[in-house]
Amino acid sequence: MSAGQSKESRRESARARAAQDRARRLHAQRRRRYLWSGAVILAAAVVIALTATIVVHSLDAAAAGPLTGPPGPEGIVLEQGERLAADTTSPSGATRDGVQCSASEQVAYHIHAHLSVYVDGALRPIPGGIGVVAPVPQSTAQGTFYQASTCYYWLHVHAADGVIHVEAPTEAQYTLGQFFAVWQQPLTRTTVASATGRETVYVDGRRYTGDPAAIVLRSHENIQIDIGAAVPFRDIDWSHSEL
Repeated sequence: MSAGQSKESRRESARARAAQDRARRLHAQRRRRYLWSGAVILAAAVVIALTATIVVHSLDAAAAGPLTGPPGPEGIVLEQGERLAADTTSPSGATRDGVQCSASEQVAYHIHAHLSVYVDGALRPIPGGIGVVAPVPQSTAQGTFYQASTCYYWLHVHAADGVIHVEAPTEAQYTLGQFFAVWQQPLTRTTVASATGRETVYVDGRRYTGDPAAIVLRSHENIQIDIGAAVPFRDIDWSHSEL
């Protein structure tokens, strides 16, 4: 082999080694990027899984099964305990926050929602007869049922079972705030009738953070408001009622 050929051979070998070194470096870089991407994806998956677990646990912690006790005249469990406030419905039947008082119950739009209020962990029933003007109590084996001798507000309560009757001449969205307006009791983010303090509100078991007065009353909707200490959400079993 001539000196020129030997020199050229050495150059080729050097170029080959340099190419191999570049290939190894590129492979190492790709491997590091791959491992880093995998670690990021794995970390994200762990965070998502932990978040999902926390959400599920939070929802589970806020549920304690249906409210139990003696059924009332409408087939819904009666709310036991000291009343949250007296029935202060206006005896005049004057329109309150757009809700009128009709001589008979309306059937064009007829749904039922439920309200439970807990104050420092104790259930405080809302009274029967709200929205029933000049109420006449009817005694039954399951408790007292109130009927009107003058008129029924489109939002009213027949018994001490927390059931709000929405009976209106046309379908519309009626709110919990309108019900409290008929009751003539305050409802704010810190006040529910006679109770005042920090509120925790659930609608059908889900935490509600808006203005409670803005909650729209829907069919078989279960609303729970806790004042002070928060308590687990208690559902209502509608299956034994014809409402």
